Amino acid sequence: MAKHALVTGGGRGIGLAIATSLAGEGMRLTLVGRDRGRLEEAAKPLKATPIAADVSDPKAIERAHADAVVKSGPVDVLVNNAGIVETALVHKTSLKMWERLLRVNLTGAFLWSKAVVPAMVERKWGRIVNIGSTTSQRGYAYVAAYAASKHGLLGLTRSLAMEVAKAGVTVNAVCPGYTDTDIVSEAVKAIVAKTGKGEDFAEASLTQYNPQDRLIRPEEVAATVLWLVRPGSESVTGQAISLSGGEIM
Repeated sequence: MAKHALVTGGGRGIGLAIATSLAGEGMRLTLVGRDRGRLEEAAKPLKATPIAADVSDPKAIERAHADAVVKSGPVDVLVNNAGIVETALVHKTSLKMWERLLRVNLTGAFLWSKAVVPAMVERKWGRIVNIGSTTSQRGYAYVAAYAASKHGLLGLTRSLAMEVAKAGVTVNAVCPGYTDTDIVSEAVKAIVAKTGKGEDFAEASLTQYNPQDRLIRPEEVAATVLWLVRPGSESVTGQAISLSGGEIM
């Protein structure tokens, strides 16, 4: 029977690129996200099951997991991709903003992993891939809350990988630099609004961190996830795989 893959934040951007790659492997797919309409539109060509749920809500995750298992069986591959970004200087970061980013970017991945791991361990096979960021590996100004959540995600990745290493389950983090997604498009708009300079300047202020001087493509992230869930990657676990054109070495 085809393996069951569940992708959070699967309706657009990196999540949709990952889901498309997994569908190409013949996997049964569940896409989870907050926007039901967007999910349904994304799911249709992939023959995936869309489940609307907020990853910051523990009860919603419980219901979504139960629904996914009923419809497609136990989750074999979990991709924790859902995430949000907000920017502010540390002394201007509100507690609400701090907690919001931690809930979505870190606690959601913890709760989803907690939900699927027991069945993976019982079956002696499973793959968990957490979509981190270069902010999992270094600091940037103005994104302390985001960086803290992504550093935490890497810590979760490494600790869980140790716990399930003997059970045939691998846990890894894929850490892209600035990627050509809606989130980066919004960042470019924000830089333009703040500086009064053009989009070329704004994009260059982001790509300056990448020695290849470019944005990462969502398909590159998807290809790395696909490698981690395919046969031949069994010994790769607890890793932070940087997709950043050499920014992180």
